[in-house]
Amino acid sequence: MWVHDDLCGLGPYRADLVERYWRWEQDPASLVGYGRQQPESLEARTEGIAHQLRGDNIRFTVYHLSDGTPVPVGVTTLLPDPSVRTAEYVVILAPEARGTGLGTAATRLTLDYAFHITNLRMIWLKVLAPNKPAVRAYERAGFRTAGTLRQAGYWLGQVCDELIMDTLSSDFSPPSVISPLIP
Repeated sequence: MWVHDDLCGLGPYRADLVERYWRWEQDPASLVGYGRQQPESLEARTEGIAHQLRGDNIRFTVYHLSDGTPVPVGVTTLLPDPSVRTAEYVVILAPEARGTGLGTAATRLTLDYAFHITNLRMIWLKVLAPNKPAVRAYERAGFRTAGTLRQAGYWLGQVCDELIMDTLSSDFSPPSVISPLIP
């Protein structure tokens, strides 16, 4: 595990966890939340992970640490644009990990890494407006609504807006778990 707080940790993105990643991604709530309209086969996902492991994106497996034993419960991803020192943020959690504070904790840890190790200056994301639990988790982690893409998505078969949220390195206020590691 690379970084952690009391609730969760971030570790390497791992090929041996592809079936778990795939299961989380095929969960109906995940499909609706990301606006995906068709599932992906495990075979296609397995082929895709090899490309992801070689790519330039920054991916973490999220581990729940509640009982002392790290249990994989999600993935966070930063899709960087090095020319402007920004990145898009994506997170997916296992159904059993949602509503526990792990989304906010994993997002804070990922932002800490992004701002203090990767030296990004701004992180942004897109979220469907009706996905209120995700919006609240992002706000608790430090994101703010920057704009709205009107009628850009679908939520349970209905047209909906998509929010653009962002946070700057200067906005990062939670205690850093990275800074104390650097002498």
